[in-house]
Amino acid sequence: MTEDEILSEFRNAEALLEGHFLLSSGRHSAHYLQCARLLMNPDRAARIALAITQEMPREVRSEIQAVISPAMGGIIIGHEMGRALGVDAMFVERPDGVFGLRRGFSIAPGAKILMMEDVVTTGLSSREAIKAIEEAGGEVIAAGAVVDRSAGTADLGVPFYPLIQLNFPTYAADEVPSDLASIPAVKPGSRMAA
Repeated sequence: MTEDEILSEFRNAEALLEGHFLLSSGRHSAHYLQCARLLMNPDRAARIALAITQEMPREVRSEIQAVISPAMGGIIIGHEMGRALGVDAMFVERPDGVFGLRRGFSIAPGAKILMMEDVVTTGLSSREAIKAIEEAGGEVIAAGAVVDRSAGTADLGVPFYPLIQLNFPTYAADEVPSDLASIPAVKPGSRMAA
């Protein structure tokens, strides 16, 4: 998929929002990508997952034994990536603030894992999810995402395969431009801001 085709998918799903948003990273932005809306259509979600798998080298795809995503945002795309790769899909969650496997999920020691996200901005949630997967015995060999909002600057510590890299500016609370600051901030994500 080209960048225009991907952004068209977001627009068609009314998933590319404009306003003043407080991201889960704690940073502010005039743009928000609501991947839940993008992925709510199963056919679209399957197309997106297939396009992400095509971004990965064949050698990487062939080694992946399971897909694990951070809840909540990564669950749908993680499941679709599991389907596209023909492997199980699980998720880590943080009911007490720290990611971990629950619900009877387990990883065979040394299993090769793809950690799958919806959107990466700073990489904090992704790194936390990778740490939890490794503590549970898995070996994260790659990470993927629908969107890399860092435009390639987020370091996840493993090879990273996003479908699209965007550079929508984000701002620390004390750096928000006055035109953006004049609009009340909305927190649309699944996690309280840092």
